[in-house]
Amino acid sequence: MPSSDPAAPGKKILVVVEDLFFLAKIRETARLLGVVLHCVRTPEEVKQQLDQNPPPNLVIVDLNGRQNQPLELIAGLRRRPDYKRTTLVGFLSHLQAELKQQAQAAGCDLVMPRSAFSQNLASLLRRHGLPDSA
Repeated sequence: MPSSDPAAPGKKILVVVEDLFFLAKIRETARLLGVVLHCVRTPEEVKQQLDQNPPPNLVIVDLNGRQNQPLELIAGLRRRPDYKRTTLVGFLSHLQAELKQQAQAAGCDLVMPRSAFSQNLASLLRRHGLPDSA
């Protein structure tokens, strides 16, 4: 479900995060910036969003999520021709070097610890969610 008016100008950002507290932080940052998010928590919601056009400019994935199988999701997106230009960003708990490598191998463009993701969130949302003229 979008966090703001889906007809608002801007670019599409899909957020696949199961953690409600962290999702609230992402939504609040987006709201303050005027960025439209499409937030999903379940595999059914993910599938529904992925079948909509146009594809998002950015997909944010919690790599520690369980029900959405993040590594398989990332690899699946990279296999889709319509997602070739989509930036995939994953975040994870600190000190998970193996998971970071797996996410990069699956096709994640940028993988960062949760703390770094939090610090860079506003910049990511601005870059990928606001119209080019903003």
